[in-house]
Amino acid sequence: MARSKAKSRAKAKKARRTAPSRKTASKKAAPKRTAKAKAAPRAKPRKGIPEGFGTVTAHLVIEGAADAMDFYKRAFGAEELGRMPMPDDQRLMHGLMKLGDTMLMLVDAFEEYGAKGPKALGGSPVTLHVYVPDADAAFQQALDAGCTVAMPLADMFWGDRYGKVRDPFGHEWSIATKIRDMTPEEMEEAQKAAFAQKPGE
Repeated sequence: MARSKAKSRAKAKKARRTAPSRKTASKKAAPKRTAKAKAAPRAKPRKGIPEGFGTVTAHLVIEGAADAMDFYKRAFGAEELGRMPMPDDQRLMHGLMKLGDTMLMLVDAFEEYGAKGPKALGGSPVTLHVYVPDADAAFQQALDAGCTVAMPLADMFWGDRYGKVRDPFGHEWSIATKIRDMTPEEMEEAQKAAFAQKPGE
């Protein structure tokens, strides 16, 4: 009987030696950790540049800047961020809007300080270019709001569907959607073909 007890103790001892420890068992049972997906790096704040602004911001001089801000909401879906009227509340000293991911500044014409709008100058040499997902829809929205056609929408040789409108305040906006990616060689050939046509063909 003593021998059988000794044998039982020896077997139990051996079983303990060969059995995996709790620590080892938990390691084996635990699923393998996969590498965590790296979070997209946050844009570092740039010294001296307010958040949301790019390097270049259009600053429009407009006869009737307050009315223009209301118009740009309807015509282009711009968002008003703020306006600062003069103390007499007759003209805007500053207006700020956001169009898509771009800031837009506005100010009333102050001819006494040399700030003239397109109407006083007989037009503007600057066109505001806007890329949108659907040029036809955006073009029509601008026309419905009160813009006029400066250049009809068409598929252009550089791969954009492109057209221009003129707003009631004298500024011109080109509206475009990229419809085809082209190599420089393809663009050059398409340009030659486009300019080889006579107007109206």
